[in-house]
Amino acid sequence: MTRHTSHQKGLRAEQIASWFLRLKGYAILETRYKTPFGEIDILAKKGQALICVEVKYRCDQDRAIEAVNPYSQKRIIAAAEFYRARQPRYLEHSVRFDVVTISGIFSIRHHQNAWYDS
Repeated sequence: MTRHTSHQKGLRAEQIASWFLRLKGYAILETRYKTPFGEIDILAKKGQALICVEVKYRCDQDRAIEAVNPYSQKRIIAAAEFYRARQPRYLEHSVRFDVVTISGIFSIRHHQNAWYDS
């Protein structure tokens, strides 16, 4: 049995989250979008909303959602602004910040509007 590194688990969780969001009708625009401010795990679109999704894999759901702290929220907000500045077609779209938490094998939750840009 091989042991997975945290990085490998994170990549797998992002793949699962992308599939999950596609099944819910989201169009995946980018994955692992890197900016000078940090990375957005998944950029998706649904209707007139641009959705920035942070993916967290932990041993339980509570720890997963708690892992999205104010620092990471600010980093993702800045990265979203960077993306929109380079993709003007999304300037008129509303921006939403979601979190997909994954724990264990079968526990996945989509937290819509997990935080707001203040």
